Amino acid sequence: MVAKKGDTKSKETLVIAEDVAKRYGDFIALHPLNVRVNAGEFFGVFGPNGAGKSTFIKLLTGQLKPSLGNISVMGIDAIRQSQKLKANIGIVPESESPPSYLTPVEFLEFICRLRGLDDYSDRIEHWIKWFGISDKRDTMCKDLSKGQRQKVMLASAFIHEPRMMFLDEPFANLDPIYQRKCRHYLQNLVEEGGTIFLCSHVLEVAEKMCTRVAVINHGKVLAAGTMDSLKESAEESLEDVFIRLVGHSIAEVEGVEDGMTEEE
Repeated sequence: MVAKKGDTKSKETLVIAEDVAKRYGDFIALHPLNVRVNAGEFFGVFGPNGAGKSTFIKLLTGQLKPSLGNISVMGIDAIRQSQKLKANIGIVPESESPPSYLTPVEFLEFICRLRGLDDYSDRIEHWIKWFGISDKRDTMCKDLSKGQRQKVMLASAFIHEPRMMFLDEPFANLDPIYQRKCRHYLQNLVEEGGTIFLCSHVLEVAEKMCTRVAVINHGKVLAAGTMDSLKESAEESLEDVFIRLVGHSIAEVEGVEDGMTEEE
C-alpha cells in the first residue's frame, strides 16, 4: 500500500536526476537536466509532440540508459538496478498495448505472477470491473478497441498498488468518463501519500492535477515550478504560459533553420 498522508516519508525525495542527457549519434534527444520529485507530489512534464517527454520517462524508469548523468528512484539506481526499479514502480508507457493473443484476464494474471502477488484473483476482478470491461475479460487483446487496451494497460500499472507511478500520456484513447475516473483515482492516491510522475501534452491535466510541472521542448527544460510561479500575471492561463514558452522556443528553432537555408 502507499504511504498515508502525514507519514514521515512524505518529505522524502523519491526521484533524483542529475545532469541526465540522452544522445543518439549526433541527435540530442534530451539535453542535460536536473530534476527532484518528493513523495506525495503530482509532478507533470509537458511539451509538444517530439519534445523529449517519452525519452525522459524511459530514462527515469530504467527503460533507457542515459548518455550522461545519474538517476535514482526510490533509492534505486535506475541505471545499474533497472529490473529492481521496474519491480517497485507502476509504468504506463506511451502507445503500448497488452500482448495481442492474451485476454485482459490472462495479461493481468501474468503481471500479478511476475510481481509475486498471491491474491491476484480478487485484484484482477476488481480492476476488470473498475474499468468496465467485464464483458471483454475473455476477448483477445488484439480484438479490443484502443480505449479498452489502454484500460488494460492502466489496470496493469495500478494492480500492485505501487508507491510511485510513471505515466506517459495515460489518458490517450480514454473516453471522458474514464478520463475523469482515472484523474480522481490518481488524485486520491497522491492525497494518501502516493507519488505520480506524468508526461503529457494535455494542459488541462496539469491545471487540474499537478502540484509542480516542467515544460520542455526540443529536449530542453524551458521552465519548471508550481502553476503560480510559471505565470507572469494572475490573468495568464497555463495555456498562455505554454504558448509563451514553447512558441518562443519554436520560433528560435525555425529562425535558425531559415538562416541556414538562406546561407545555403
